Amino acid sequence: MNTRRPRTVLGWREWLSLPELGIDAIKAKVDTGARTSALHAFRVEAYRGRGGTRVRFAIHPLQKRNDVEVECDARVEDRRWVSDSGGHRERRYVICTPARLGDREVPIEITLTDRDTMNFRMLLGRTALRNGFLVDPRRSYLAGDPRG
Repeated sequence: MNTRRPRTVLGWREWLSLPELGIDAIKAKVDTGARTSALHAFRVEAYRGRGGTRVRFAIHPLQKRNDVEVECDARVEDRRWVSDSGGHRERRYVICTPARLGDREVPIEITLTDRDTMNFRMLLGRTALRNGFLVDPRRSYLAGDPRG
């Protein structure tokens, strides 16, 4: 008997939530070309806290809106040099947090960067997708809106 969970199909853009960060809903571009997921962050400040180095940051979770702001706090997993699609290198904090897509919740690594000028406040990279997801680039929002 096969007990493997069936794969979940996602579109090229999806709503997801990051419950441990207090983000109920954020639109993400599903980007199989990006290795690691990236989240829009500003006022990024590292500090020594419980369990080692932590990072405080703020995000604007809604596209084209700066009036909604969420303050976040997470343990730093790493600090890495990352090249963006334009070839610019930047040293970013890396955090790990659960992401909820539809009825699935999976742990993902996320780098923190300023995406204020980008169309999507978050990229969902291919390492997050290896947890049983397939991508149909012709479709959108297959996982549904986490707000109901």
